[in-house]
Amino acid sequence: MRKLGTIDLEILDLAVKKNGTFDETHLENSKLKRLGVGKILDSLGSLKDRKFISLNNNGSFSITPVAKEILWGSSIPIWAKVLRLLQIKSCSMEEITDILQISEIEIQQEIEKLRQNQFVLMSPQRQDEKIIKVYEILPEGIQEIDKTETEGFDKIKFGDIKPEIEILSLIDEVTKDIQDSQIEVENKTKIINKLAKLKTKLDV
Repeated sequence: MRKLGTIDLEILDLAVKKNGTFDETHLENSKLKRLGVGKILDSLGSLKDRKFISLNNNGSFSITPVAKEILWGSSIPIWAKVLRLLQIKSCSMEEITDILQISEIEIQQEIEKLRQNQFVLMSPQRQDEKIIKVYEILPEGIQEIDKTETEGFDKIKFGDIKPEIEILSLIDEVTKDIQDSQIEVENKTKIINKLAKLKTKLDV
């Protein structure tokens, strides 16, 4: 897919939320202000060079159809939008729904399908004293979304989920939870080793 950086994503997300066109005032009032004028101008120039935004006569910018098609195109399946987004950055459910502008119910259905096929991984993370579920793309997910560039979306078929695969995915999630926890290193190692043995016995 066309590669976007996290700043590119922020700018295009701002454009979408401003009905396709944004100006200096919108940038000034957004979180992008933290980057400073130089960094913002560099990013705008890069997006313009790649035909992702266009400069209007009044000095404002508009997102192009090419850029809008990456994450917001009506012809792109939701699961593909999710994978493309997670390829740019790991996101919480709130961030996914906010950026893609799709209901949480629809996103949850697609996320579960992707998770069970081992294309994405959910890991709890502590943010501002709260535990947030953060989703990240796995190598298999990157491979799958990259294939759509040549094969299209219709040829990608999600296989039936084997119970063993679902268990394996849960073991991976628990292992990551343990690694990120405050448990003593010795106890943490013991638990992780037991989970690894369980994984081996599944013979997946």
